[in-house]
Amino acid sequence: MSDNAASYEAFFALHHGLPRQGPGSDATTRHLLSLVGPLPARPRVLDLGCGPGRAALLLAAEAGAEVTAVDLHQPFLDELDAAAAARGLGDRVTTVNADMGALDLPDGSYDLVWAESSAYSIGFDTALRSWRRLLAPGGTLVLTECEWTTAEPSAAARAFWDRHYTLRTTEANRSAAVAAGYTVLGVHPQPESDWDAYYGPLGERADAADPGAPGMAGALAATREEIRVRAEHGDEYGYTGYVLRPSRWRVRPDADADIAAVHAVNAAAFPTEDEAGLVDALRADPGAWIDALSYVAEAPDGTVAAYALLTRCRVGGAAALCLAPVATAPEHQRSGAGTAVVEAVLDAARARGVERLVVVLGHPEYYPRFGFTPASGFGVRAGFDVPDEALMALVLDGPGEVPRGTIDYPPAFGV
Repeated sequence: MSDNAASYEAFFALHHGLPRQGPGSDATTRHLLSLVGPLPARPRVLDLGCGPGRAALLLAAEAGAEVTAVDLHQPFLDELDAAAAARGLGDRVTTVNADMGALDLPDGSYDLVWAESSAYSIGFDTALRSWRRLLAPGGTLVLTECEWTTAEPSAAARAFWDRHYTLRTTEANRSAAVAAGYTVLGVHPQPESDWDAYYGPLGERADAADPGAPGMAGALAATREEIRVRAEHGDEYGYTGYVLRPSRWRVRPDADADIAAVHAVNAAAFPTEDEAGLVDALRADPGAWIDALSYVAEAPDGTVAAYALLTRCRVGGAAALCLAPVATAPEHQRSGAGTAVVEAVLDAARARGVERLVVVLGHPEYYPRFGFTPASGFGVRAGFDVPDEALMALVLDGPGEVPRGTIDYPPAFGV
């Protein structure tokens, strides 16, 4: 047996029969499933990198799913087949020995694509790009990713992870999902107990292993280093679950080449060109303009279908954001383009992680779908008369106090 083959066998010998092959729990699986929303009565689920199938079995039993479970390691699939049969789920779980990075599966075949602790094998961005085609209309991608939980990881933590996998922050991964054309339905940082459920049994297995077995010394060294780094630096990284749904619209920050099209969309969407002129004036104000928060939604032919803009304002003297204008070209109205671009620009603001509050003056039946509620509930008011239900605010994730007080708009608003 070659050294590589011996190492491979030793690694899997440490993992066979363990309850988990990565950080996780049934509670996390259930929580992620709850964020997906309604599913068909018998959803078609693709579980990628399933291992011995803890998630696959739960999805089959509790979601009534028909699960196609994919893994490259046949002994894991054998474990799953046996467990499914023992639980009376043999007709609900089909195992497939295949590479998740080169799947020969038909497009649009699954209501749910699931990947707990496995997307790292091909990379987060590759997973987003290559698995999207597998989703049926209205389908959802659920995957978990290991990422930095601090803006400044220690040199020791970086040295370990740089040898194994490039970690990013939640903000960067969320932005990558939006840029890849997904709407973020939910983000779930996994608790420390999910790591204990993985490393506890793995550590016990390592302690009982024979270091003299072929390839085992190296496998044990790598496993113990992994457990040690987690014990010493666990506050610097963690796993996060993402629940993502593809949008039919490609959304992205606008570019110089889009300026004329953005002007045209705003001019066409409103009775006058005031909003189009407002965007042009805000572009010229460096105190208000933020390049990364001017977003367009593209139609399939590449033209600009919708636009949304966040600019700097102040609330009670503290930094905040103002959402205005939001415009959809008349031929694309009521198609979801406006919703997609607003969700994207708000996700970009969350990823930016600078301001905590977004204010909008708009239709009280439209903006609550994004989480906006009357601004008065936050102690936020305009410096001019406006119906209470029309002035709304949204609190973004992140540290720090939520601003209160009067909104100070950029001069271009003329208020």
